[in-house]
Amino acid sequence: MTFAHLWILHFLWFLPLVAIALVVYNRQKKKAMERFADSELLARLTGEVRKGRQFLKGFLLLSAFGLMVFALAGPRWGSHFQEVSQKGVDIMIAVDVSPSMLVEDIKPNRLERARREIMDFLKVVQGDRVGLVAFSGATFIQCPLTLDYAALEMFLNALQPDLIPVPGTDLGAAIKTALSSFDFKAETDKVILLITDGEDNEGRGLEAAREAEKKGVKIFVFGMGEISGGPIPAGGGKGGFKKDKDGKLILSRLNEDDLRKIASMAGGTYVRSVAGDLDLDVLYFEGIKSRTEAKTLKSGKIRIFEERFMFFVLAAFLFLLVEGSISERSCIRVR
Repeated sequence: MTFAHLWILHFLWFLPLVAIALVVYNRQKKKAMERFADSELLARLTGEVRKGRQFLKGFLLLSAFGLMVFALAGPRWGSHFQEVSQKGVDIMIAVDVSPSMLVEDIKPNRLERARREIMDFLKVVQGDRVGLVAFSGATFIQCPLTLDYAALEMFLNALQPDLIPVPGTDLGAAIKTALSSFDFKAETDKVILLITDGEDNEGRGLEAAREAEKKGVKIFVFGMGEISGGPIPAGGGKGGFKKDKDGKLILSRLNEDDLRKIASMAGGTYVRSVAGDLDLDVLYFEGIKSRTEAKTLKSGKIRIFEERFMFFVLAAFLFLLVEGSISERSCIRVR
């Protein structure tokens, strides 16, 4: 026998307390009755208390309580195998972690907003394999394609600008690294979700998008930031903002034109993050799901245990039924 919720069995430790409570209750009830009449008169008026019946009623109540605890714990024995399959698409999320992602033109900043959006995104994905690529002036695969979204969230929490010491934003390298993570022998539809502020310092984004389009990989782009832009924090714990050689603030602006071209080139769509935290969810349902077809990602047999809690519930019900039908007092004798 196994249990679905083994921890619930700890409530069985309350059985001795319930037994003590029943004993105290019966004694208090007896004392309360004796305040109205002596024991001989009470026996004539209400019948004599039978200790054996009283014990049996308590035993039935305690047994019913124990059986209900067992039922809640989800007892299972016996099993069968069931054929299951999981369908979805392969999605590589490429996240820009360059210093410009710390600009606070969207609150709290671009990178933190991107992280929150991805967290919400992982709550609505429907059986898709999801991976993570971090990029700035260089790129690397932070998490390969997986169905374990909890593990992906752990890698997501580690995204910081100092994760990659190479400055810049190389969209082309990010797309190519994401492409390298796919298994093109598999028939599943493949998608790259590019999250960036669009400052393609190397200018290779369109070239990589063209390569993705040839391989049948769609690119959906999520723009972070405002067109008006904002100053880039200096970093290093010094406070202030980055300045050019003339002492002027360096502003980072969202480059929507290039991002739209990249998405259009690879058969995807472009969406800009606005005030809400559901923009990425909309892109998933109205973009990715509508332009891809879910294919079988994993199939096989799983062992299904037979739930047996109903036997314990039925037994507890019968015990309570019997307990309720037993009177702890003998019949009143009429003289």
